[in-house]
Amino acid sequence: MKKKILAGILTMAMLCTGLAGCGSKNETVDGESKEKKVSITISVPDPDASYIYQAAEEFAKRANEYSDGSLEFKVSGNGSLYGGDTAAGIKQLSAGSLQMLILASSVYASFEPGYNVISVPYMFDDQQQFLDYLNSDVGTELMNRVSDMGITTVGKWTRSMRKVTNSVRPVNTPEDLGGMVLRVPNNSLYVEFFGACGAVTTPMNFSEVYNALQLNTLDGQENPIDVPYSNKFYEVQKYISGTDHMADAWLVGINSKLYDSLSDKQQEAITKAGEEVQQWNVEFMEKEDQKALDTLKENGMEYNDISEEDREKFVEVSKSCYDKFKELIKDDELFDATAEFCGKAE
Repeated sequence: MKKKILAGILTMAMLCTGLAGCGSKNETVDGESKEKKVSITISVPDPDASYIYQAAEEFAKRANEYSDGSLEFKVSGNGSLYGGDTAAGIKQLSAGSLQMLILASSVYASFEPGYNVISVPYMFDDQQQFLDYLNSDVGTELMNRVSDMGITTVGKWTRSMRKVTNSVRPVNTPEDLGGMVLRVPNNSLYVEFFGACGAVTTPMNFSEVYNALQLNTLDGQENPIDVPYSNKFYEVQKYISGTDHMADAWLVGINSKLYDSLSDKQQEAITKAGEEVQQWNVEFMEKEDQKALDTLKENGMEYNDISEEDREKFVEVSKSCYDKFKELIKDDELFDATAEFCGKAE
């Protein structure tokens, strides 16, 4: 009797393996096998007016379309699903309590130091070179390193290059930063570089920056242009300089177990949307950055670009810090391959 029961179980298991209807990826409707509908929430760190929220919505729209409606998405802003704690968000995505999460690659550096290579000052000449790098073998391998954490990368999008604002003088050369009290994130890359330029670096929570600028406790800060725009820094800053000193990327991650549970068509829909929104995001940022700059200038800020000759002076300062940067990245092979790709090898 026991042998008959066991044989029956094995037979059913074999049948189930061979039939699509026995899996979780399809369902039968009116006699036809169709993808099961799956609802996915995408968490982003910024509010609904932000660049990344709008890019996430564009991604959701396209993935829904390419899956013939079997994938439904909701975008959740302000990091509310992980309490604004990005490290906690990454851990939740890894464990599966978050389904999808879009965060800056620099945030992942606390888990994988290799991501610091993207933020090496003046490593990338411009957005196009940075985009080419992300799509290269070196960049792709780097952006996929989260797979060891149970996270699948389904998008790698660029962010706007960072610019310096201040209330002292236009910044054209490293010397112009001399003695300037500058807020930087709590990241050694920033502290080393701006310190080498002669600035007095002050790591500070961003929530405190506006008041510090208003009280002249700080002379300036650095961020992508949408930050001084959305935070009305034109009220407390006079100059904005096109230093374009650092890059950063958005890593579009999905929990690997969730991704693997999807049908081939659903996986392809997500991957295709992630790839397409990369270029959509570039064009979107370019348009929005110009609107932001126009608004800052209309409200009294003075803007200056950096000449190629002066830019090279910043590049040389960065190169003088390469040994310290390598210590932070902890992957000389990655650093050297990236520097070679960008024409910055020593």
